[in-house]
Amino acid sequence: MIDFTWLIGGEAGFGIMTTGVVFSKTATRSGYHIFDYVEYPSLIRGGHNAYEVHVSESNISHLNSAIDVLVCLNKETYEKHKGRLNDKSLVVFDQDEFEITDDVKKIIIPFKKILSNLKGQPIMKNTIALGASIGLLGGDVDELIRIISEQFAKKGEAVINFNKQFVQAGYDEVKKNYSTLVINYLNKSSSAKGTADEAKLVLTGNDAFALGSVIADCRLYSAYPMTPSSTVLTDLAAWQEKIGMVTRHAEDEISVINTAIGASFAGVRSAVGTSGGGFALMVESISFAGVTEIPLVIFLSQRPGPATGMPTWTEQGDLLFAVFSGHGEFPKIVLAPGDNEEMIELTAKAYNLADQYQLPVIVMSDMYLSESHKSVSKKFVDDFITSYKVNRGKLINDNSKVKIQNSKLQVKSQNFLRYKITEDGISERLVPGTPGYFYQANSYEHIEDGHTTEEAQPRIDQVDKRARKWKTYLSNDFSMPKVYGDLEKSEIVFVSWGSTKGIVLQAQKLLTNKKIDSAFIHFNYIYPLDKDKIVDLFKQDKKYILIENNSWGQFGKLLTMETGFEFKEKFLKYDGRPITAEEIIKKISNIKSQITNKS
Repeated sequence: MIDFTWLIGGEAGFGIMTTGVVFSKTATRSGYHIFDYVEYPSLIRGGHNAYEVHVSESNISHLNSAIDVLVCLNKETYEKHKGRLNDKSLVVFDQDEFEITDDVKKIIIPFKKILSNLKGQPIMKNTIALGASIGLLGGDVDELIRIISEQFAKKGEAVINFNKQFVQAGYDEVKKNYSTLVINYLNKSSSAKGTADEAKLVLTGNDAFALGSVIADCRLYSAYPMTPSSTVLTDLAAWQEKIGMVTRHAEDEISVINTAIGASFAGVRSAVGTSGGGFALMVESISFAGVTEIPLVIFLSQRPGPATGMPTWTEQGDLLFAVFSGHGEFPKIVLAPGDNEEMIELTAKAYNLADQYQLPVIVMSDMYLSESHKSVSKKFVDDFITSYKVNRGKLINDNSKVKIQNSKLQVKSQNFLRYKITEDGISERLVPGTPGYFYQANSYEHIEDGHTTEEAQPRIDQVDKRARKWKTYLSNDFSMPKVYGDLEKSEIVFVSWGSTKGIVLQAQKLLTNKKIDSAFIHFNYIYPLDKDKIVDLFKQDKKYILIENNSWGQFGKLLTMETGFEFKEKFLKYDGRPITAEEIIKKISNIKSQITNKS
């Protein structure tokens, strides 16, 4: 089966990001699945950028440890990534710029000479490298040129033709001098032809959240740009005229969330997006949404903290912060998609849950999921759009459903019991301005019509009413974690949440190749948890291994709090880099030895 990794690296400002996306699209249109990942420092200019693309015949959302084709636009790229090469790897570089003395398979492309001959700027090296890469991998250069043409369509025919010649030059250089080293990975092999004609979308996790929001009929998205959530704002801003959505780049995160709460109060589906530092500014208003029972979707894309931390790297360090965000006790729901398909599904679900239960719903991501591209079947998206149903819950937006008492001379207004005590904890919600009715909504504790109170019994009644939402949710909408593999048969059981899904699934495959059975419990409905059902998953005599991209094992702590179960084995990574399947295998090798010795 064809499965390989291509990586290009160079100095920031040399089009590394654009080049990586074009390569991903080329591989996808050749019939393959892709998952890519970008590394870049939080610098305005300079620093090392790297973009790697994992290409496979199967659906993937993980990285490989080995690099099959390394494209070095500077020496730093080789020095940083040579530890991931093997004896079959190909290294593309310009010998006139730097030397490689190691014993590796060298593909020498004269970038400087080609640039001089074609009167190109140094930034055009990436375009030459693309052509050379497609040549090395047996790809279709015409497909690459079509994608380049789409990429520069707005800049005119002259710019397109200028770029074409650099693509062709790189491609021709390989065909002329390295035809014996060509590996036909991107040739539409017989095994890949089954998916070659299947339309795929190349989406980041942020693209998937934006798409899920559109499917769910979100009408206002407000954000202050903060890596790695920022591109949701740019996506939706670009689409807003076509989809009838307002996108607002507010002055800070306090304004962001209050804008969204106001829009939701007025009756439209609303969302905000941010990362940890911005989320910290939002927590008072999250509490406000809790007491006023105003629906709100919050997209929280994590990066390493504390404080500014490492803005362009990845971590799952904000889970407990999200779960306990906002002062006081009030219900909220936390979801964490594991891949782009789940991001689309759970984002759309989040809007329904926010409306149905009239509370904040937090959708959690991280840099690894948010900024990585993954190929997603267009049929999957089309089918989901067809099947998705908007559920506004107990929203009265039809005046015929309320008894309106008015006349030409006088409007007789009456209190609307916005916070009426109900068995399921959910009260009817009326869009403000409905003729003949009024209610209050402010930050104070209140009685049923919204008027403030500091009396004991109304306080108890409202706290208990809000808390009953969780019971209703757990009965009707909570989903148990998915179990991959045979839980009964396996002695090793992985437990993780969110974006580590694809990584752990790959670790399971590697273990299967070693004839080791494993199971995997993956959570994406994070909070609240149905502890009575979940605890049954942890009652067996197994080696449970917690996998998290943080240093505290935060989800493990949450499970302990909810179920009493404590993990003895953990693999925690918190250097800003994503976990790899090979690291997990290395971690558990000694555990397997213990199991063997015990038996």
